[in-house]
Amino acid sequence: MPSFDVVSEVDMHELTNAVDQANREVGTRYDFKGKDAKFELSDAVVTLKGESTFQLQQMVDIFYQKASKRSIDIGAFEQGPAETVGMGAQQKLTVRQGLDKEQAKKVVKLIKDKKLKVQAQIQGEQVRVTGKKRDDLQSVMAMLREAKLDQPLQYNNFRD
Repeated sequence: MPSFDVVSEVDMHELTNAVDQANREVGTRYDFKGKDAKFELSDAVVTLKGESTFQLQQMVDIFYQKASKRSIDIGAFEQGPAETVGMGAQQKLTVRQGLDKEQAKKVVKLIKDKKLKVQAQIQGEQVRVTGKKRDDLQSVMAMLREAKLDQPLQYNNFRD
């Protein structure tokens, strides 16, 4: 029976590349010359360090631009508040990985409301959708792409 998984994940290697490119651009931009501004990646948190909150806003724009060029959906980041620390400022961007229970329940509810001949099961941080026809599964994918959810979704492990 055909099936696929609905997941929400970010390629950490691409995220590392986006952080490196953003650091490189901050190092070469004229308005950041001589300033102590940088991006740091640890686990699933990108920390922006700058001299002022205005500088942090510019850095967020730079990072989002680099991430989108690396095919990372900007909706996967949760932006924390800008904090003044000593002589500078910092801000954290948390990467949201996996579907939490509420999001998974929303996805299952959307699929069930569509009344197609498919079954949806929550399996940890992903939702497995199975059905008899490939067309039904493809219509579920199209419906989920159009749905306005808080988190970006990917569809992988498609089996026929």
